[in-house]
Amino acid sequence: MTPRNIDTGASIFRSLDWFTIILYLVLVTFGAISIYAASYDFDNASLFDFAEFSGKQFLWIGLALVLGLVIFLLDYRLYEAYAYPIYAAVILLLIVTIFVAPDIKGSRSWLSFGPVSLQPAEFGKFATALALAKLFDSYNFSLNTKLSNYYRALIIIFLPIALILMQKETGSALVYLSLVLVLYREGMPGIVLWSILCAVTYFVIAVKYTTPLILGIPCGEFIVFVAIMAIFAGMLLFYCKDFFIGRNVLIGFVSTGVIVLVLALCGIVINGRVYFITVILLAAAYTAVAMFRHRIGKFVVTISFAIASMLFLFSVNYVFGNILQPHQQQRIKVALGIVEDIRGAGYNVNQSKIAIGSGGLTGKGFLNGTQTKLKYVPEQHTDFIYCTIGEEEGFVGSVMLLVLFATLILRLITIAERQRTAFGRVYGYCVVSYLTFHLAINIGMVLGLCPVIGIPLPFISYGGSSLWGFTILLFIMLRIDAARKERID
Repeated sequence: MTPRNIDTGASIFRSLDWFTIILYLVLVTFGAISIYAASYDFDNASLFDFAEFSGKQFLWIGLALVLGLVIFLLDYRLYEAYAYPIYAAVILLLIVTIFVAPDIKGSRSWLSFGPVSLQPAEFGKFATALALAKLFDSYNFSLNTKLSNYYRALIIIFLPIALILMQKETGSALVYLSLVLVLYREGMPGIVLWSILCAVTYFVIAVKYTTPLILGIPCGEFIVFVAIMAIFAGMLLFYCKDFFIGRNVLIGFVSTGVIVLVLALCGIVINGRVYFITVILLAAAYTAVAMFRHRIGKFVVTISFAIASMLFLFSVNYVFGNILQPHQQQRIKVALGIVEDIRGAGYNVNQSKIAIGSGGLTGKGFLNGTQTKLKYVPEQHTDFIYCTIGEEEGFVGSVMLLVLFATLILRLITIAERQRTAFGRVYGYCVVSYLTFHLAINIGMVLGLCPVIGIPLPFISYGGSSLWGFTILLFIMLRIDAARKERID
Protein backbone atom coordinates (compact mmCIF):
# COMPACT_ATOMS: atom_id res chain seq x y z
CA MET A 1 0.00 0.00 0.00
CA THR A 2 1.41 3.38 -1.01
CA PRO A 3 1.71 6.31 1.43
CA ARG A 4 -1.01 8.09 -0.51
CA ASN A 5 -3.39 5.17 -0.01
CA ILE A 6 -2.52 5.09 3.67
CA ASP A 7 -3.27 8.81 3.96
CA THR A 8 -6.54 8.35 2.11
CA GLY A 9 -7.58 5.48 4.39
CA ALA A 10 -6.67 7.50 7.45
CA SER A 11 -8.66 10.50 6.23
CA ILE A 12 -11.70 8.29 5.71
CA PHE A 13 -11.64 7.13 9.30
CA ARG A 14 -11.10 10.67 10.53
CA SER A 15 -14.14 11.79 8.52
CA LEU A 16 -16.48 9.08 9.77
CA ASP A 17 -19.34 10.01 12.04
CA TRP A 18 -18.09 8.13 15.10
CA PHE A 19 -21.05 9.10 17.24
CA THR A 20 -23.32 7.07 14.95
CA ILE A 21 -20.86 4.16 14.93
CA ILE A 22 -20.80 4.14 18.73
CA LEU A 23 -24.61 4.08 18.80
CA TYR A 24 -24.51 1.15 16.37
CA LEU A 25 -22.02 -0.76 18.53
CA VAL A 26 -24.07 -0.13 21.68
CA LEU A 27 -27.25 -1.35 20.00
CA VAL A 28 -25.81 -4.54 18.51
CA THR A 29 -24.04 -5.40 21.79
CA PHE A 30 -27.22 -4.77 23.75
CA GLY A 31 -29.07 -6.91 21.22
CA ALA A 32 -26.71 -9.86 21.57
CA ILE A 33 -26.96 -9.72 25.37
CA SER A 34 -30.76 -9.55 25.13
CA ILE A 35 -30.74 -12.57 22.81
CA TYR A 36 -28.67 -14.40 25.42
CA ALA A 37 -31.24 -13.49 28.07
CA ALA A 38 -34.14 -14.57 25.84
CA SER A 39 -32.59 -17.96 24.99
CA TYR A 40 -30.74 -18.56 28.28
CA ASP A 41 -30.30 -22.24 29.12
CA PHE A 42 -29.62 -23.16 32.74
CA ASP A 43 -27.49 -26.12 31.61
CA ASN A 44 -25.33 -24.05 29.28
CA ALA A 45 -24.74 -20.49 30.45
CA SER A 46 -21.95 -19.44 28.08
CA LEU A 47 -22.62 -16.09 26.41
CA PHE A 48 -20.22 -16.85 23.54
CA ASP A 49 -21.14 -20.48 22.91
CA PHE A 50 -21.57 -20.76 19.13
CA ALA A 51 -24.15 -23.48 19.69
CA GLU A 52 -26.42 -20.89 21.31
CA PHE A 53 -28.26 -17.99 19.66
CA SER A 54 -26.18 -15.39 21.51
CA GLY A 55 -22.90 -16.93 20.36
CA LYS A 56 -24.12 -17.07 16.78
CA GLN A 57 -25.24 -13.45 17.01
CA PHE A 58 -21.77 -12.36 18.18
CA LEU A 59 -20.37 -14.22 15.18
CA TRP A 60 -22.79 -12.35 12.90
CA ILE A 61 -21.73 -9.08 14.57
CA GLY A 62 -18.03 -9.84 13.98
CA LEU A 63 -18.67 -10.60 10.31
CA ALA A 64 -20.85 -7.48 10.03
CA LEU A 65 -17.99 -5.34 11.33
CA VAL A 66 -15.65 -6.87 8.74
CA LEU A 67 -18.26 -6.13 6.09
CA GLY A 68 -18.53 -2.57 7.40
CA LEU A 69 -14.75 -2.14 7.19
CA VAL A 70 -14.81 -3.21 3.55
CA ILE A 71 -17.60 -0.71 2.85
CA PHE A 72 -15.52 2.09 4.40
CA LEU A 73 -12.42 1.20 2.38
CA LEU A 74 -14.21 1.14 -0.98
CA ASP A 75 -14.41 4.31 -3.04
CA TYR A 76 -17.69 6.05 -2.27
CA ARG A 77 -18.25 6.68 -5.99
CA LEU A 78 -18.70 2.93 -6.54
CA TYR A 79 -22.03 2.97 -4.71
CA GLU A 80 -23.39 5.59 -7.07
CA ALA A 81 -21.81 4.17 -10.21
CA TYR A 82 -23.08 0.62 -9.59
CA ALA A 83 -26.41 1.49 -7.96
CA TYR A 84 -28.53 0.17 -10.84
CA PRO A 85 -26.46 -3.03 -11.41
CA ILE A 86 -26.68 -3.80 -7.67
CA TYR A 87 -30.43 -3.25 -7.77
CA ALA A 88 -30.78 -5.48 -10.85
CA ALA A 89 -28.71 -8.23 -9.22
CA VAL A 90 -30.85 -8.19 -6.06
CA ILE A 91 -34.06 -8.19 -8.11
CA LEU A 92 -32.77 -11.25 -9.96
CA LEU A 93 -31.95 -12.87 -6.61
CA LEU A 94 -35.49 -12.18 -5.38
CA ILE A 95 -36.91 -13.81 -8.52
CA VAL A 96 -34.72 -16.87 -8.04
CA THR A 97 -35.78 -17.09 -4.40
CA ILE A 98 -39.43 -17.51 -5.40
CA PHE A 99 -38.61 -20.74 -7.23
CA VAL A 100 -35.75 -22.32 -5.29
CA ALA A 101 -36.37 -21.32 -1.65
CA PRO A 102 -37.79 -24.08 0.58
CA ASP A 103 -41.24 -23.68 2.09
CA ILE A 104 -40.79 -22.57 5.71
CA LYS A 105 -44.05 -21.95 7.57
CA GLY A 106 -45.78 -21.10 4.29
CA SER A 107 -43.11 -18.65 3.15
CA ARG A 108 -40.49 -19.05 0.42
CA SER A 109 -38.12 -16.26 1.37
CA TRP A 110 -34.97 -17.98 2.69
CA LEU A 111 -32.06 -19.32 0.67
CA SER A 112 -30.04 -22.07 2.33
CA PHE A 113 -26.27 -22.36 1.86
CA GLY A 114 -25.39 -25.39 3.94
CA PRO A 115 -25.83 -24.50 7.63
CA VAL A 116 -26.41 -20.82 6.78
CA SER A 117 -29.71 -19.31 5.63
CA LEU A 118 -30.08 -15.80 4.23
CA GLN A 119 -33.16 -13.74 3.42
CA PRO A 120 -32.64 -11.76 0.17
CA ALA A 121 -35.45 -9.34 1.08
CA GLU A 122 -33.21 -7.85 3.79
CA PHE A 123 -30.53 -7.03 1.23
CA GLY A 124 -33.08 -5.64 -1.17
CA LYS A 125 -33.48 -2.68 1.16
CA PHE A 126 -30.06 -1.15 0.55
CA ALA A 127 -30.23 -2.03 -3.17
CA THR A 128 -33.58 -0.24 -3.52
CA ALA A 129 -32.24 2.73 -1.55
CA LEU A 130 -29.22 2.98 -3.87
CA ALA A 131 -31.37 2.78 -7.01
CA LEU A 132 -33.82 5.39 -5.71
CA ALA A 133 -30.96 7.70 -4.73
CA LYS A 134 -29.38 7.25 -8.16
CA LEU A 135 -32.67 8.13 -9.85
CA PHE A 136 -33.10 11.34 -7.86
CA ASP A 137 -29.50 12.29 -8.58
CA SER A 138 -30.12 12.10 -12.33
CA TYR A 139 -29.65 15.29 -14.30
CA ASN A 140 -32.57 17.68 -13.88
CA PHE A 141 -34.71 15.03 -12.14
CA SER A 142 -37.59 16.29 -10.03
CA LEU A 143 -40.88 14.76 -8.98
CA ASN A 144 -42.71 17.98 -9.79
CA THR A 145 -41.46 18.42 -13.36
CA LYS A 146 -43.03 15.36 -15.01
CA LEU A 147 -45.61 12.80 -13.95
CA SER A 148 -43.46 10.06 -15.49
CA ASN A 149 -40.84 10.72 -12.79
CA TYR A 150 -43.34 9.46 -10.21
CA TYR A 151 -43.81 6.29 -12.23
CA ARG A 152 -40.07 5.67 -12.38
CA ALA A 153 -39.68 6.11 -8.64
CA LEU A 154 -42.70 3.94 -7.87
CA ILE A 155 -41.47 1.16 -10.16
CA ILE A 156 -38.19 1.02 -8.23
CA ILE A 157 -40.10 0.77 -4.94
CA PHE A 158 -42.91 -1.59 -5.94
CA LEU A 159 -40.91 -4.11 -7.96
CA PRO A 160 -39.24 -5.65 -4.88
CA ILE A 161 -42.57 -5.40 -3.01
CA ALA A 162 -44.30 -7.51 -5.68
CA LEU A 163 -41.52 -10.12 -5.70
CA ILE A 164 -41.44 -10.38 -1.91
CA LEU A 165 -45.23 -10.74 -1.80
CA MET A 166 -44.86 -13.63 -4.24
CA GLN A 167 -42.59 -15.20 -1.63
CA LYS A 168 -45.54 -14.85 0.81
CA GLU A 169 -43.51 -12.58 3.08
CA THR A 170 -45.99 -9.77 3.70
CA GLY A 171 -44.13 -8.14 6.60
CA SER A 172 -40.88 -7.67 4.69
CA ALA A 173 -42.78 -6.31 1.68
CA LEU A 174 -44.63 -3.69 3.73
CA VAL A 175 -41.32 -2.23 4.93
CA TYR A 176 -40.62 -0.86 1.46
CA LEU A 177 -43.77 1.26 1.63
CA SER A 178 -41.96 3.42 4.19
CA LEU A 179 -40.03 4.91 1.24
CA VAL A 180 -43.07 7.09 0.56
CA LEU A 181 -41.57 9.34 3.26
CA VAL A 182 -38.55 9.82 1.00
CA LEU A 183 -40.80 10.85 -1.87
CA TYR A 184 -42.51 13.34 0.43
CA ARG A 185 -39.14 14.80 1.44
CA GLU A 186 -38.25 15.19 -2.23
CA GLY A 187 -41.38 17.10 -3.24
CA MET A 188 -44.36 14.75 -3.25
CA PRO A 189 -47.52 16.71 -2.31
CA GLY A 190 -48.68 16.34 1.27
CA ILE A 191 -52.14 15.31 0.04
CA VAL A 192 -50.68 11.88 -0.77
CA LEU A 193 -49.55 11.27 2.81
CA TRP A 194 -52.88 12.63 4.02
CA SER A 195 -54.69 10.18 1.73
CA ILE A 196 -52.65 7.25 3.06
CA LEU A 197 -53.44 8.26 6.64
CA CYS A 198 -57.13 8.55 5.82
CA ALA A 199 -57.14 5.17 4.05
CA VAL A 200 -55.63 3.44 7.09
CA THR A 201 -58.14 5.17 9.36
CA TYR A 202 -61.08 4.23 7.11
CA PHE A 203 -59.94 0.61 7.02
CA VAL A 204 -59.55 0.32 10.79
CA ILE A 205 -62.91 1.94 11.57
CA ALA A 206 -64.81 0.00 8.90
CA VAL A 207 -63.36 -3.35 10.00
CA LYS A 208 -63.60 -2.77 13.75
CA TYR A 209 -67.09 -1.30 14.09
CA THR A 210 -69.42 -3.60 12.19
CA THR A 211 -72.23 -3.34 14.74
CA PRO A 212 -74.71 -1.85 15.47
CA LEU A 213 -76.46 -0.85 12.26
CA ILE A 214 -77.22 2.83 11.72
CA LEU A 215 -79.64 3.71 8.91
CA GLY A 216 -79.24 0.16 7.67
CA ILE A 217 -75.43 0.21 7.37
CA PRO A 218 -72.70 -0.90 9.79
CA CYS A 219 -71.66 1.65 12.41
CA GLY A 220 -68.06 1.84 11.11
CA GLU A 221 -69.23 2.56 7.58
CA PHE A 222 -71.57 5.26 8.92
CA ILE A 223 -68.69 6.91 10.82
CA VAL A 224 -66.44 6.84 7.75
CA PHE A 225 -69.15 8.40 5.56
CA VAL A 226 -69.56 11.23 8.06
CA ALA A 227 -65.77 11.65 8.19
CA ILE A 228 -65.57 11.82 4.37
CA MET A 229 -68.19 14.55 4.30
CA ALA A 230 -66.41 16.52 7.03
CA ILE A 231 -63.00 16.15 5.36
CA PHE A 232 -64.49 17.13 2.00
CA ALA A 233 -65.88 20.37 3.45
CA GLY A 234 -62.62 21.01 5.34
CA MET A 235 -60.51 20.56 2.21
CA LEU A 236 -62.67 23.03 0.35
CA LEU A 237 -62.17 25.58 3.12
CA PHE A 238 -58.43 24.91 3.19
CA TYR A 239 -57.66 24.71 -0.53
CA CYS A 240 -60.31 27.06 -1.90
CA LYS A 241 -60.52 29.95 0.54
CA ASP A 242 -62.02 32.22 -2.11
CA PHE A 243 -64.88 29.81 -2.81
CA PHE A 244 -68.05 30.60 -0.84
CA ILE A 245 -69.44 27.22 0.23
CA GLY A 246 -70.76 27.97 3.68
CA ARG A 247 -74.45 28.67 3.20
CA ASN A 248 -75.17 26.58 0.12
CA VAL A 249 -73.39 23.37 1.13
CA LEU A 250 -74.40 23.70 4.78
CA ILE A 251 -78.07 24.06 3.83
CA GLY A 252 -77.79 20.96 1.63
CA PHE A 253 -76.21 18.85 4.36
CA VAL A 254 -78.57 20.00 7.09
CA SER A 255 -81.75 19.71 5.04
CA THR A 256 -81.02 16.19 3.80
CA GLY A 257 -79.96 15.21 7.31
CA VAL A 258 -83.23 16.48 8.79
CA ILE A 259 -85.26 14.66 6.13
CA VAL A 260 -83.47 11.37 6.83
CA LEU A 261 -83.86 11.81 10.59
CA VAL A 262 -87.60 12.52 10.31
CA LEU A 263 -88.15 9.50 8.06
CA ALA A 264 -86.15 7.30 10.45
CA LEU A 265 -88.21 8.49 13.44
CA CYS A 266 -91.38 7.72 11.52
CA GLY A 267 -90.21 4.13 11.07
CA ILE A 268 -89.50 4.43 7.37
CA VAL A 269 -86.45 2.36 6.39
CA ILE A 270 -83.68 4.46 4.95
CA ASN A 271 -80.72 3.06 3.05
CA GLY A 272 -77.83 4.95 4.62
CA ARG A 273 -75.44 4.27 1.75
CA VAL A 274 -77.81 5.87 -0.77
CA TYR A 275 -78.17 8.91 1.45
CA PHE A 276 -74.46 9.48 1.96
CA ILE A 277 -73.56 8.76 -1.65
CA THR A 278 -76.24 11.18 -2.82
CA VAL A 279 -75.10 13.95 -0.49
CA ILE A 280 -71.41 13.56 -1.36
CA LEU A 281 -72.07 13.39 -5.10
CA LEU A 282 -74.37 16.43 -4.96
CA ALA A 283 -71.70 18.37 -3.06
CA ALA A 284 -69.09 17.22 -5.59
CA ALA A 285 -71.33 18.27 -8.49
CA TYR A 286 -71.96 21.66 -6.89
CA THR A 287 -68.20 22.08 -6.45
CA ALA A 288 -67.55 20.99 -10.03
CA VAL A 289 -69.77 23.80 -11.31
CA ALA A 290 -67.68 26.32 -9.38
CA MET A 291 -64.50 24.96 -10.99
CA PHE A 292 -65.22 26.94 -14.14
CA ARG A 293 -65.00 30.21 -12.24
CA HIS A 294 -62.11 29.46 -9.88
CA ARG A 295 -58.81 27.58 -9.71
CA ILE A 296 -59.62 24.23 -11.27
CA GLY A 297 -56.66 22.24 -9.89
CA LYS A 298 -57.57 22.52 -6.20
CA PHE A 299 -61.19 21.62 -6.88
CA VAL A 300 -60.20 18.55 -8.86
CA VAL A 301 -58.04 17.34 -5.96
CA THR A 302 -60.86 17.86 -3.47
CA ILE A 303 -63.52 16.13 -5.58
CA SER A 304 -61.18 13.27 -6.49
CA PHE A 305 -60.37 12.75 -2.82
CA ALA A 306 -64.05 12.49 -1.86
CA ILE A 307 -64.90 10.04 -4.65
CA ALA A 308 -61.75 7.96 -4.08
CA SER A 309 -62.57 7.79 -0.37
CA MET A 310 -66.00 6.32 -1.13
CA LEU A 311 -64.56 3.78 -3.58
CA PHE A 312 -61.93 2.76 -1.02
CA LEU A 313 -64.60 2.34 1.65
CA PHE A 314 -66.62 0.06 -0.61
CA SER A 315 -63.51 -2.07 -1.26
CA VAL A 316 -62.62 -2.62 2.41
CA ASN A 317 -64.95 -5.56 3.00
CA TYR A 318 -63.93 -7.24 -0.25
CA VAL A 319 -60.21 -6.85 0.46
CA PHE A 320 -60.54 -7.97 4.06
CA GLY A 321 -62.72 -10.96 3.24
CA ASN A 322 -61.25 -12.12 -0.08
CA ILE A 323 -57.69 -10.83 -0.47
CA LEU A 324 -56.27 -11.26 3.03
CA GLN A 325 -55.49 -14.78 4.21
CA PRO A 326 -57.49 -16.18 7.15
CA HIS A 327 -54.52 -15.93 9.53
CA GLN A 328 -53.95 -12.32 8.47
CA GLN A 329 -57.63 -11.51 9.08
CA GLN A 330 -57.40 -13.10 12.52
CA ARG A 331 -54.29 -11.11 13.44
CA ILE A 332 -55.96 -7.85 12.43
CA LYS A 333 -59.07 -8.74 14.43
CA VAL A 334 -56.93 -9.52 17.47
CA ALA A 335 -54.95 -6.27 17.11
CA LEU A 336 -58.16 -4.24 16.79
CA GLY A 337 -59.72 -5.98 19.78
CA ILE A 338 -62.55 -7.49 17.73
CA VAL A 339 -61.78 -10.99 19.03
CA GLU A 340 -59.69 -12.30 21.91
CA ASP A 341 -57.90 -15.35 20.61
CA ILE A 342 -55.40 -15.77 23.46
CA ARG A 343 -54.81 -19.41 22.57
CA GLY A 344 -54.42 -18.84 18.85
CA ALA A 345 -53.46 -15.75 16.85
CA GLY A 346 -53.38 -13.58 19.97
CA TYR A 347 -51.24 -15.92 22.04
CA ASN A 348 -47.87 -14.31 21.28
CA VAL A 349 -49.11 -10.78 21.91
CA ASN A 350 -50.95 -11.73 25.10
CA GLN A 351 -47.89 -13.44 26.58
CA SER A 352 -45.70 -10.56 25.43
CA LYS A 353 -47.86 -8.00 27.23
CA ILE A 354 -47.83 -10.17 30.36
CA ALA A 355 -44.02 -10.31 30.23
CA ILE A 356 -43.63 -6.56 29.74
CA GLY A 357 -46.20 -5.74 32.42
CA SER A 358 -44.55 -8.05 34.95
CA GLY A 359 -41.29 -6.15 34.56
CA GLY A 360 -42.68 -3.11 36.34
CA LEU A 361 -40.56 0.02 36.65
CA THR A 362 -37.06 -1.43 36.96
CA GLY A 363 -37.56 -5.03 35.82
CA LYS A 364 -36.88 -8.39 37.41
CA GLY A 365 -33.17 -8.26 36.70
CA PHE A 366 -30.89 -9.78 34.09
CA LEU A 367 -31.66 -13.50 33.51
CA ASN A 368 -34.48 -13.38 36.09
CA GLY A 369 -37.46 -13.08 33.76
CA THR A 370 -39.92 -15.89 34.45
CA GLN A 371 -41.95 -15.47 31.26
CA THR A 372 -38.71 -15.53 29.30
CA LYS A 373 -37.08 -18.47 31.07
CA LEU A 374 -40.20 -20.62 30.90
CA LYS A 375 -40.50 -19.93 27.15
CA TYR A 376 -44.06 -18.61 27.32
CA VAL A 377 -43.42 -16.17 24.46
CA PRO A 378 -42.65 -17.86 21.11
CA GLU A 379 -39.94 -16.28 18.94
CA GLN A 380 -38.82 -14.14 21.88
CA HIS A 381 -35.23 -13.97 20.60
CA THR A 382 -36.33 -12.65 17.19
CA ASP A 383 -39.51 -10.64 16.55
CA PHE A 384 -40.54 -10.48 20.23
CA ILE A 385 -37.14 -9.63 21.73
CA TYR A 386 -38.54 -6.38 23.15
CA CYS A 387 -40.73 -8.25 25.65
CA THR A 388 -37.58 -9.83 27.16
CA ILE A 389 -36.11 -6.37 27.62
CA GLY A 390 -39.36 -5.13 29.16
CA GLU A 391 -39.53 -8.02 31.62
CA GLU A 392 -35.91 -8.00 32.77
CA GLU A 393 -35.03 -4.30 32.42
CA GLY A 394 -38.47 -2.90 33.15
CA PHE A 395 -39.96 0.38 31.99
CA VAL A 396 -36.65 2.17 32.54
CA GLY A 397 -34.66 -0.21 30.32
CA SER A 398 -37.35 -0.26 27.64
CA VAL A 399 -37.46 3.54 27.46
CA MET A 400 -33.66 3.77 27.41
CA LEU A 401 -33.61 1.51 24.36
CA LEU A 402 -36.19 3.71 22.63
CA VAL A 403 -34.11 6.77 23.51
CA LEU A 404 -31.09 5.14 21.85
CA PHE A 405 -33.11 4.47 18.71
CA ALA A 406 -34.57 7.98 18.71
CA THR A 407 -31.06 9.43 19.06
CA LEU A 408 -29.83 7.30 16.16
CA ILE A 409 -32.74 8.29 13.90
CA LEU A 410 -32.37 11.99 14.69
CA ARG A 411 -28.64 11.73 14.03
CA LEU A 412 -29.27 10.05 10.68
CA ILE A 413 -31.71 12.81 9.71
CA THR A 414 -28.99 15.35 10.51
CA ILE A 415 -26.51 13.42 8.37
CA ALA A 416 -28.99 13.15 5.50
CA GLU A 417 -29.75 16.88 5.57
CA ARG A 418 -26.11 17.91 5.46
CA GLN A 419 -25.36 16.00 2.26
CA ARG A 420 -24.34 18.09 -0.72
CA THR A 421 -25.76 15.74 -3.35
CA ALA A 422 -29.25 14.43 -3.98
CA PHE A 423 -27.78 10.92 -4.00
CA GLY A 424 -26.50 11.20 -0.44
CA ARG A 425 -29.61 12.95 0.86
CA VAL A 426 -32.11 10.53 -0.68
CA TYR A 427 -30.10 7.48 0.40
CA GLY A 428 -29.90 8.87 3.93
CA TYR A 429 -33.66 9.34 4.13
CA CYS A 430 -34.18 5.81 2.84
CA VAL A 431 -32.19 4.52 5.81
CA VAL A 432 -34.20 6.72 8.18
CA SER A 433 -37.50 5.49 6.69
CA TYR A 434 -36.56 1.81 7.00
CA LEU A 435 -35.40 2.17 10.59
CA THR A 436 -38.41 4.21 11.69
CA PHE A 437 -40.87 1.78 10.13
CA HIS A 438 -39.18 -1.28 11.63
CA LEU A 439 -39.02 0.31 15.06
CA ALA A 440 -42.62 1.54 15.09
CA ILE A 441 -44.17 -1.67 13.75
CA ASN A 442 -42.07 -4.08 15.86
CA ILE A 443 -42.72 -2.22 19.12
CA GLY A 444 -46.39 -1.76 18.22
CA MET A 445 -46.64 -5.46 17.39
CA VAL A 446 -45.13 -6.52 20.72
CA LEU A 447 -47.44 -4.16 22.63
CA GLY A 448 -50.52 -5.32 20.72
CA LEU A 449 -51.00 -2.01 18.92
CA CYS A 450 -50.29 -3.45 15.45
CA PRO A 451 -51.05 -6.81 13.82
CA VAL A 452 -48.26 -9.40 14.07
CA ILE A 453 -46.52 -9.24 10.68
CA GLY A 454 -43.14 -10.65 11.65
CA ILE A 455 -40.49 -7.99 11.19
CA PRO A 456 -37.40 -7.80 13.45
CA LEU A 457 -36.23 -5.03 15.76
CA PRO A 458 -33.17 -3.52 13.98
CA PHE A 459 -29.78 -4.46 15.50
CA ILE A 460 -31.52 -6.18 18.44
CA SER A 461 -33.39 -9.22 17.11
CA TYR A 462 -31.50 -12.40 16.34
CA GLY A 463 -30.62 -13.03 12.71
CA GLY A 464 -27.69 -12.58 10.39
CA SER A 465 -29.70 -11.39 7.39
CA SER A 466 -31.36 -8.58 9.32
CA LEU A 467 -28.13 -7.51 11.03
CA TRP A 468 -26.12 -7.57 7.82
CA GLY A 469 -28.85 -5.79 5.86
CA PHE A 470 -29.06 -2.91 8.34
CA THR A 471 -25.27 -2.80 8.74
CA ILE A 472 -24.82 -2.40 4.99
CA LEU A 473 -27.55 0.24 4.90
CA LEU A 474 -26.00 2.25 7.73
CA PHE A 475 -22.33 1.91 6.80
CA ILE A 476 -22.87 2.92 3.16
CA MET A 477 -24.58 6.03 4.47
CA LEU A 478 -21.63 6.75 6.77
CA ARG A 479 -19.18 6.19 3.89
CA ILE A 480 -21.08 8.64 1.68
CA ASP A 481 -21.12 11.15 4.53
CA ALA A 482 -17.36 10.73 5.06
CA ALA A 483 -16.85 11.52 1.37
CA ARG A 484 -18.62 14.83 1.94
CA LYS A 485 -15.77 15.85 4.21
CA GLU A 486 -13.19 14.46 1.79
CA ARG A 487 -14.49 16.75 -0.95
CA ILE A 488 -14.20 19.70 1.41
CA ASP A 489 -10.57 18.79 2.11
